[in-house]
Amino acid sequence: MSGELHEECGVFGISAEGEDVARLTHAAILWLQHRGQESAGIATSDGQEIRLQKQDGRVDHFTEEQMVMLTGKNPLAMMAIGHNRYSNTGGNIYENFQPFVVQTSLTPLALAHNGNLVNPDAIAKKLKDLGVTPQGSSDSELIALLIAAESQNASSIEKAIELTIKQLVGAYSLVIMTKDQLIGVRDPWGIRPLSLGRLNDHHYLLASETCAIEAVGGSLFRDLEPGEMVVIDKGAEPRFSQILPKQCKKLCIFEFIYFASPGSIMYNRLLQTARRHMGEMLWKEFPLKIDNPDEWVVGGVPNTGLPAAQGFAEASGLEFRNIIVKNPYVFRTFIQPDQRLRKLGVKAKLLPLPREVMKKKVILVEDSIVRGNTSGEIIEMLRKAGAKEVHMMISSPPYIHRCYMGVDTQYSSELIAAQKSIEEIRQFIKADSLSYLSLPGLIAAINKEKYEEPIPPGSFCDACFTGKYPFPIPQEEGRFELSA
Repeated sequence: MSGELHEECGVFGISAEGEDVARLTHAAILWLQHRGQESAGIATSDGQEIRLQKQDGRVDHFTEEQMVMLTGKNPLAMMAIGHNRYSNTGGNIYENFQPFVVQTSLTPLALAHNGNLVNPDAIAKKLKDLGVTPQGSSDSELIALLIAAESQNASSIEKAIELTIKQLVGAYSLVIMTKDQLIGVRDPWGIRPLSLGRLNDHHYLLASETCAIEAVGGSLFRDLEPGEMVVIDKGAEPRFSQILPKQCKKLCIFEFIYFASPGSIMYNRLLQTARRHMGEMLWKEFPLKIDNPDEWVVGGVPNTGLPAAQGFAEASGLEFRNIIVKNPYVFRTFIQPDQRLRKLGVKAKLLPLPREVMKKKVILVEDSIVRGNTSGEIIEMLRKAGAKEVHMMISSPPYIHRCYMGVDTQYSSELIAAQKSIEEIRQFIKADSLSYLSLPGLIAAINKEKYEEPIPPGSFCDACFTGKYPFPIPQEEGRFELSA
């Protein structure tokens, strides 16, 4: 993605007595690392107490000592939840790392959250009136603290969660663990994904993506429905309840375009295949005039532009090549105030291959353009590497509107498509041509699998393209960061 949007976090939970749940959780959130790299955390329960380890940075920074502390000795931990976090600027402080562990009047509780609330001020004010002060600035902590507050008037932790959920507005998938229960909750619009998996027929898993379930040897049981809660008691089958009326299915469409792993399944579709179809649809909507196929080459911006590039190449009959190598050890290119340093930041992350593009007309496929700076830098590097022409194809519509549901676009002024026409963007990034996949074309690509039933109209949140949000958005944001 040119400009680097970031989805807000990955969550995982497991109830599996007799298994090493801490290490299984560690393995699972490694597979969710693409959803957040700024902090990671794991909490475990042995039925008596909750243990917690969380830290700055990636999952692979956990030490053996930390894993031993999480596993316990006698009895061994039987449940665990894990979290990967991406924060907005200024939010990457220890007090915001997840999971959060709080003491309720009924049981200790650990909570991990993916998404974003749009009414954090209302929740913060209620907690303040109750004399409760958050330690950090995350709306996720507010949810945990509100559950603790509601537990004083509830007969069970499930009821406390239900009372809390009815006060939240926004996008959230929650994985919650008590001493002896694993609980999952999804917002009534289903904006953020949450799937239930099964391990060895009698253990259960919760995860933002199916790739994490499969990574630990599990299989998909089913997705949670919007507004649904699942409760997994020790050694028991899951119990489902519709705690909020299902408003509609509004899965974030960027899960299909960019956020989720290509190996994950959503709406019963493999994302790798859906993204390849997006590239095929790009060729259908924008068939370039090709006089001499040998002069042309198709490549993608790694990693998320590659499947669509492959699809474009297959549909057009042109050759697909890996024309850019991505440095696997650079997770994020920060915007630098100095032009030279900004260019070095892009070069540290992406390296064009001159011998693949020399004297070629390059079709460069990318999933989206956010701010445009990175796209311009990549095109400049390809020209310096010897490309005769660079034609940019985007496998999604122009990103025009700010996201309030868990993506780190702050203001429309940051979004190039909100400020410039497509032709003006082309001139800004200095491409020979620039084309965006239409929204109908995007939906058609996702629905292209013939063996699957078509996804019903209106099943995605596409507010970033259309400005049509699933719920009213406040005019002003409060002091709490837009972060999970």
